[in-house]
Amino acid sequence: MAGSEQKSAQEKKPLMRILLTLALVLVPGAFAQDNLADFRPVVVKTAPSAGSESVDPALTEIQVVFSRKMLDKSWSVVQINPDLFPKTQGQGAYSPDGKTFLLKVKLEPGKTYALWFNQGVRFDKFKDSEGKAAVPYLLYFQTKK
Repeated sequence: MAGSEQKSAQEKKPLMRILLTLALVLVPGAFAQDNLADFRPVVVKTAPSAGSESVDPALTEIQVVFSRKMLDKSWSVVQINPDLFPKTQGQGAYSPDGKTFLLKVKLEPGKTYALWFNQGVRFDKFKDSEGKAAVPYLLYFQTKK
């Protein structure tokens, strides 16, 4: 970077700090959540766990537990790559409490799998009962040989 460009970039840092401070002071609550209901739902647990390296290929169901009750018959299970997406058996469904999404699968030994639960604006159908889209979650795991 040339000397004048470097100086210009350094001069912008204090300005950015001032603008951020003003935003925090002048717009109370803009960056704060007052209670849990203000947050979007999140995945709190999966079975198998993300990053697992020795999942039993006999496993027939992926379970995704959310932080709150989700909207029934609404989900977005997104494939990154067809080779990494498990074979599914039928449609997914929620448990009776509405917090756990269940996806029937047929896994193969010694294979890596990866799938998103929500991804971007287009695939955001995992929503709570108030219509808030869940934070996207990437589940990836590998089965035993």
